[in-house]
Amino acid sequence: MGLEVKDVKKNYGTKLAVDNLSFSIDKPGAFGLLGTNGAGKTTTIRMILGIIKKDDGIINWNGKEVARKHVNFGYLPEERGIYPKTKIYDQLIYFAKLKGMKKEEADKSIKYWLKRLELEEYTYMLAEKLSKGNQQKVQFITAVMHDPELIVLDEPFSGLDPINTELLKDVMIELINKGKYIIMSSHQMSSIEEFCTDLVILDKGKTVLKGNLNEIKNSYKSNKIEVQSLENIDKIIESLGLKVIFSKDNDYEIAIKDEEEGYKLYNLLAEKNIKISKFELKKPSLHDIFIEKVGASK
Repeated sequence: MGLEVKDVKKNYGTKLAVDNLSFSIDKPGAFGLLGTNGAGKTTTIRMILGIIKKDDGIINWNGKEVARKHVNFGYLPEERGIYPKTKIYDQLIYFAKLKGMKKEEADKSIKYWLKRLELEEYTYMLAEKLSKGNQQKVQFITAVMHDPELIVLDEPFSGLDPINTELLKDVMIELINKGKYIIMSSHQMSSIEEFCTDLVILDKGKTVLKGNLNEIKNSYKSNKIEVQSLENIDKIIESLGLKVIFSKDNDYEIAIKDEEEGYKLYNLLAEKNIKISKFELKKPSLHDIFIEKVGASK
């Protein structure tokens, strides 16, 4: 059960937008769909949701070929998709009817989500009067108010301040715990690392990396150290020929070729009785891996 994408292709004229893409999501949770601008992410999403047709390959949802009637989905596109001159409640009712919801059911769901996302005071306000962040939350409601099985979120945290980002993150955790399948596309790699267990990275329509995120990261050796010291250790770092990536108030991020270099620094700090509050060997972040893989394909 779940989603199966196998050997999928899509051409726009002579341009191959998606080239032999394959991945599967066989259990509830969040899946990361990553890539540069123009990599084929949006085309992939639209094929999965049955909005556009693929040229070749298989896209199955719960064992059936993808068609609008087979997929109860919610979609939060990157572009704004709400009507600026329409009141929030009115347009949510309109979208609910498009999704086949009855008025009483829609009214109950809309009121729940407006309260959950702290938008009740804007219920009868024109959308254009809302901040970008609150417009984003309204658009999120259109994606989830009909209780879809599959939810596709393209840059879900766009325009949100830190408080509302945390609010939406809490909601996403709730949805995952309810057994929803979520495809998440974002340029915020930290958000992908926080939510997604598996991912695929596209570049110019081709897959450059896919798999379980933890397994991918564990396949890399540690390439930097984070050190928090109670005193300046610039000269000690320099004596070992190590490169400081970042430093501020005796907090350091230091590049290393291998873990042995890290242990040398640790032992030297201990020999000199330097007090440290943190010493951590770190593997490449998803951001680092993304840059490596996409850069290598160019």
